[in-house]
Amino acid sequence: MIDHVKRHLEEVQKFSSSNVEEIEGFRVKYAGKKGVLNDLFAFFRDVPVKEKKDFGKELNNLKVAVNEKVKQLQLQSKTSSGNTIISDPSRTAFPIQTGNRHPLSIVKNRIIDIFTQIGFSISEGPEIEDDWHNFTALNLPEHHPARDMQDTFFIQTNPDILLRTHTSSVQVRHMEKNQPPIRTISPGRVFRNEAISSRAHCIFHQIEGLYIAKDVSFADLKQTLKYFTEALFGNSKIRLRPSYFPFTEPSAEVDIYWGLETETDHRITKGTGWLEIMGCGMVDPNVLKNCDINPEEYSGFAFGMGIERIAMLLYQVSDIRLFFENDIRFLKQFKATF
Repeated sequence: MIDHVKRHLEEVQKFSSSNVEEIEGFRVKYAGKKGVLNDLFAFFRDVPVKEKKDFGKELNNLKVAVNEKVKQLQLQSKTSSGNTIISDPSRTAFPIQTGNRHPLSIVKNRIIDIFTQIGFSISEGPEIEDDWHNFTALNLPEHHPARDMQDTFFIQTNPDILLRTHTSSVQVRHMEKNQPPIRTISPGRVFRNEAISSRAHCIFHQIEGLYIAKDVSFADLKQTLKYFTEALFGNSKIRLRPSYFPFTEPSAEVDIYWGLETETDHRITKGTGWLEIMGCGMVDPNVLKNCDINPEEYSGFAFGMGIERIAMLLYQVSDIRLFFENDIRFLKQFKATF
């Protein structure tokens, strides 16, 4: 009987066909309910004990050979035309790559996450603003020389309406509707009428922060910024350089120590090791008055940064225009690893 099993094994190994019906007939002949394998396994129960081991081994070899032959021939028949036949008709004809978040969205979400962990809420406002919220309420009255710092897109038919130049306008609206204590950040798009270059663009993204309460000091501002830079960049030194902003007094620029370990470090820091990342300062009392907050009772600090600036530093991107070209080859490099 063992020779009978071996003859079937030789027949299985020799069989070949690309015809679907012939392959199915072969499968039914050997693996069907009334096929050869079932008959042989039924006969196996009556095999003498001393022969069971050898007979069982050959029978198992035949079963494995049948299953492998059927799978092999079915696969060959599906690909014989050069196109794989997909058994699941709901599958797409083309592979779909996993999408990635835009690098600016990744960085923005990380910054938001850092500040919300220490109690900052998120406030939003309109991108089309009026002069009061964008300039006047922020200590920039008409003809103020600091307005020259903002090359603004005005609405031609109504010079009082413009595209906001910073998200500080959102902070003004928030202060008008809320009384201290206030702790909020304002992310969003802003617009400047600038010549587009590797370091500038007409549309970019900002996140500005505001904290107003009783007895808020410059030390509170520095501690908050220290926490932020360590959370985003790792352990890093910061320094605050005196500066000027119309809506804060005193004002400062914030630098982080980037280091001078590589040639790129020397290039982007101009050999100093320091990089500017944001502006900040104590909220000017006039701004508080304009928003009906008593500066004798309350004080606060504000800060603001460009998301593109931070993203360029984190990802070592040298040209801001890459963020706006929607080149999939550029965008697919970024993952939300924070």
